[in-house]
Amino acid sequence: MPTAASSTDGSRIGHLLREEWWAVQDVGHLLHLRASTVRRRRNAIGLAVFVVITVAASVVPAYLPHAGGKGYAFNLLLLMPSALAGFQLLALASAVASGGGRELVPRDQLVAYPVNPTTDHLGALLLAPLNIAWLLQCWLLLGSASFALGPHFFLPAVIGAFLWVLAATAVAQIIAWSMEGLRRLRHGITAVRLLGAVGLVTAASLQITHRLSDVLDALPTQWLVTGLIGGFSWRWLLTVALIVGIFVVAVVLGAVPAHLTARLQPREELRVESGRYRARPMPSSDVAMLVRVDRASVWRAVPMRRGLVVLSVGPGLVSLAGNLPWNQLTILPGLVASGGALLFGVNAWSLEGRGALWRESLPVQPSAVFTARAWVILEFLVVASAITLGLAVLRAGTPSAAELSAVLCTWAVVLLQVVSAALRWSLRSPYAVDLRSARATPAPPLAMVGYSTKLAASTTVTSLVFSGLSRVEAWPLSVLVAAPFVAWSLLRLLRARDGWVDAPTRARVVMTVAG
Repeated sequence: MPTAASSTDGSRIGHLLREEWWAVQDVGHLLHLRASTVRRRRNAIGLAVFVVITVAASVVPAYLPHAGGKGYAFNLLLLMPSALAGFQLLALASAVASGGGRELVPRDQLVAYPVNPTTDHLGALLLAPLNIAWLLQCWLLLGSASFALGPHFFLPAVIGAFLWVLAATAVAQIIAWSMEGLRRLRHGITAVRLLGAVGLVTAASLQITHRLSDVLDALPTQWLVTGLIGGFSWRWLLTVALIVGIFVVAVVLGAVPAHLTARLQPREELRVESGRYRARPMPSSDVAMLVRVDRASVWRAVPMRRGLVVLSVGPGLVSLAGNLPWNQLTILPGLVASGGALLFGVNAWSLEGRGALWRESLPVQPSAVFTARAWVILEFLVVASAITLGLAVLRAGTPSAAELSAVLCTWAVVLLQVVSAALRWSLRSPYAVDLRSARATPAPPLAMVGYSTKLAASTTVTSLVFSGLSRVEAWPLSVLVAAPFVAWSLLRLLRARDGWVDAPTRARVVMTVAG
C-alpha cells in the first residue's frame, strides 16, 4: 500500500508543530518516570528545602542592618551589572562542560524509545539547578539584590534578577548545544580547546592591562539593572518584558542546535571507550591495585575531566579577577568540593556499573574496597580545590597567620565533610546509572537537587564560620574549631565503612548499581 503523505496529513509546518508539542509533553512523562525512582517523601523534602533557601536568600538580606543604605549595600548595587554578566558566564561554562546540559534519562535506556532532541533540550534546562555553582550563584545574586535595595525596593529587583537567571540559563543552552555539535565534528575537539584557550588569554590580557572593569561597565546588563531598581514602574515592566522575551526566544532557538547535535556521534566519549591502554606493573598491595582501578575509571571519564576544569579553573579565575582577600577565600574549597561530589561521589559505587559484580568476586577485603574508593574521591576533590586556591592566591597578597590557618582548616574540614556525606549517601541511596556520557548525572533529578542543597548549605555555613575566625588574630583558634569538625566527619566516615563491610548492605548496593 502507498506510504506517501496524503492531502489529509496537513502541512509540513503543522506536522513539525505537532512533533514539538509532543516533545513538550514527553518532558512531563520523563520527569514523572525519573521522580518515581525516588521516594516521594524524599522528593518533597528536597523541593521544600530548595524553595525555603531560595525564598530566604531573597527576603532575609533586605531586613538586615544597613540594607539599602550607603557603604557595603551601595557597593553591591554598583556591582550588580557585573554580577548579572558573571552569572551568564557561569551558566555558559557549566552547560558547555556538561555537553549541552544534563540528561533527563540516560541514553542507554532510550535505545528502544528514542526521545526527540527538543525533549532533551527542555529537560536539560530543567536540570540546570542540579549544578552546585548554579545554586550558590543564584542565591548569591538574589541575596545581593535584596541587601542592596533594602526592605522597600527589593521585591522588583529580586523578581527581575530571578528572571535573568532563567534567561541566562536558556541563552547558555544555545551556545552549549552549538559547542557540543562542534566537538562532534572532525577536529572539533581541538577547535573547542583552541576557543577556550583564546577566551582565557583574552580575559587574562584584559585583567593585566586593567581594562576588564571598562569592559564590564560597557555591558548591556547595566541598562537592565537601571530598569530593575526603580520599583514597580513602566520602565521596570519594559525591562522584565525584555528579559522574558529573551528567555522565550532562547528556549525556542535552543532546539535547533540540539537537533543538529543529535545527528552526530560523540567522538570524545567513543575515543575513550575504544582506546588502548598499556598494562603497568602490578602494585604492591590490594589497596594500591584498587586505587589504580578506581582512579582510571574516574580520570578517563569525559564528564570527570570536563567537570574538573570547570570546577577548578572557573572559580579560580573569578576570584583572581575579583582580587578576593584571604578572608573570603574560605568559600572556594566548599564550592569546589561540593561540585566535585555531585559529579560522581554522591553515588560512588555506580562507577563500575555492571562491572560491580565482577568487582565483588575479587579476593580482597571489603574494607580495602571502601578505603580505595574514599581515597580516590578525596584525591579528585583535593586536586580540583588546589587548582582553585592556587589561582585565587595569586592576587590575594601575603596572608596573616590567622587568615592562612582559617583557609587551610576550611579546606580540610569541607573535604572530609563532603567525602563522608558522599559515601553515606552512596550506601543509603544507590542508583543504577551510566556515567560514560558527558551529560550523565549520578542520581535522579530531584535527588540531585536535594544533594546540591544539602552540600551547599553545610559547606557554606562551615566557610562562613572560618571566614569569621580569619579576622581573629589568634591563628590556633581555627585549628581548635576545626578539630571537632574533623573528628565528627571521620567518625561518620568510619560508620559508612562499617555499613559497606556489612554483607547484606553491600549486596543491596552492588545489585542496585549493576542493575
